[in-house]
Amino acid sequence: MSSKLRNAASANDEECALDMSPMIDMVFLLLIFFVVNSNAVIVKQDVKVRPPIASFGKKQEDKNGRIVVNVLPDGSFTTERGEALEDETAIFDMVKKAKEQNDLKGYKSKLHLRGDKDAVFKHSRKAIAASAGAGVDQVMFATFVTSK
Repeated sequence: MSSKLRNAASANDEECALDMSPMIDMVFLLLIFFVVNSNAVIVKQDVKVRPPIASFGKKQEDKNGRIVVNVLPDGSFTTERGEALEDETAIFDMVKKAKEQNDLKGYKSKLHLRGDKDAVFKHSRKAIAASAGAGVDQVMFATFVTSK
């Protein structure tokens, strides 16, 4: 039986050709699909804020759902994009809007509080209270992690 197949294959002088273009098209389509559907979350850091040093701090891996509020040394507040927040009402409004956007995406909202090491904690407490009023119940304190 195998000799008949060999003879039939050798009798046909046509070379077997495989068209690779559909496979290449599919690879490009998959590549485009994953690039479009992936989202790179970048947490911008204000250079004016110098976070405190923590020897045993852990870097948070999950960046989805973060709502960043910076507390400057003079007690003023800014957003991740550097926009000034005048008072607790402005913080409440910003956090409420960001929480609604996170809820639509299916993310759990967390307050990422970047307090300066020279800022008094009562200012951070104001930001935490305003965020809690907006429905955000998790707070992450930004610290500068050192290795021992």
